[in-house]
Amino acid sequence: MVLSDKVASSLGKASWIRKMFEEGDRLRKIYGPEKVFDFTLGNPSVEPPEKFNEQLKTLALNPEPGMHRYMSNAGYPETRSAVAEVIAEQSDLPFTAQHIVMTVGAGGGLNVVLKAILNPGDEVIALSPYFVEYGFYVDNHGGVLKVVPNDEKFLPDLDAIASAINEKTRAIIINSPNNPTGVVYPAETLASLGKLVTEKSQQWGRPIFVLSDEPYAKIVYDGVKVPSVFPYITNAIMVTSHSKDLALPGERIGYIAVNPRINGVNQLVEGLIFCNRTLGFVNAPALMQRLVKGLQRESVNIEEYQEKRDVLYNHLTSLGFEIQKPQGAFYLFPKSPLADDLEFTRVALNHNILVVPGGGFGTPGYFRLSYCIEMDTIKRSLPAWTSLAQELGLK
Repeated sequence: MVLSDKVASSLGKASWIRKMFEEGDRLRKIYGPEKVFDFTLGNPSVEPPEKFNEQLKTLALNPEPGMHRYMSNAGYPETRSAVAEVIAEQSDLPFTAQHIVMTVGAGGGLNVVLKAILNPGDEVIALSPYFVEYGFYVDNHGGVLKVVPNDEKFLPDLDAIASAINEKTRAIIINSPNNPTGVVYPAETLASLGKLVTEKSQQWGRPIFVLSDEPYAKIVYDGVKVPSVFPYITNAIMVTSHSKDLALPGERIGYIAVNPRINGVNQLVEGLIFCNRTLGFVNAPALMQRLVKGLQRESVNIEEYQEKRDVLYNHLTSLGFEIQKPQGAFYLFPKSPLADDLEFTRVALNHNILVVPGGGFGTPGYFRLSYCIEMDTIKRSLPAWTSLAQELGLK
């Protein structure tokens, strides 16, 4: 066999998102793209803010000497300072460039953090539903993923988390606004989680970290605010990217922010920088670092996403689908009308609708659809959703 046993085994467990996207390619060849409604990938159809294009043009026409060379593995000091300035305002904590490491997206950032903090056999808690790649990231660095279900409102179940923590627990991954539910964790939930983590860290005699995965933090609706984790959780490490808020998923630009109150913060940051280099990322893309420096207060047009959410949410709920209305991100996570969410996705395929089964996020009985696609596609899909609902006897 050309593959290692681990990789060969992992391929069989690989992301349902990609599997369904590939099925969409097959259907598009048969029926044509106009008749296929693909809600699988969180790949934004919106364009970056105009300020991004302006700065890109300026930099292209006025290149700086050495702008494509290596830099510090942590990233350009001026970019890290720009990031730290905004986080300091949000958290009212003394963030500086020294607490920021620029990374190759959030996925790269999470791998850097896990490499830095995990010993073989350490456990990392993920709250389901969760982004399936977390399990592979943890396994990359010798850890073990331990899944704890959220409550019925998709908020952290503090009692369940407390029961799951033991002497092997090293970290808890949270994701707010959440993929796939769109739920935003309120400040009181973060405060309770912070208190729990502090108590458990003292009990077991070593720090337990909360890794806050926040690529959707600027994509929120109806006046909802995403509270900073840092005032509430001392051992917080935030990882994010500009894939969603600036619509730059292909540029792979993100960062790690470390709470300055962490005991041993300087050593931790040194470890992160070392892992950024030795994992082969070396540093985040130089050109993108220069561009996002001036875009830390910018975002894509959120109203466009909210309009798409409302059109799809209103139509599906009118048909009888049960959905918790998302407060952020760009996903719906309805309850499957069929007990078997895999069977539901197969039935949906008969209507050329592609969604991802909830089992792919550790929560069977639901399905995820991404509405970061063109509004025209959403509107053209509505009759297909109606037909699907009728077939299943919803309404």
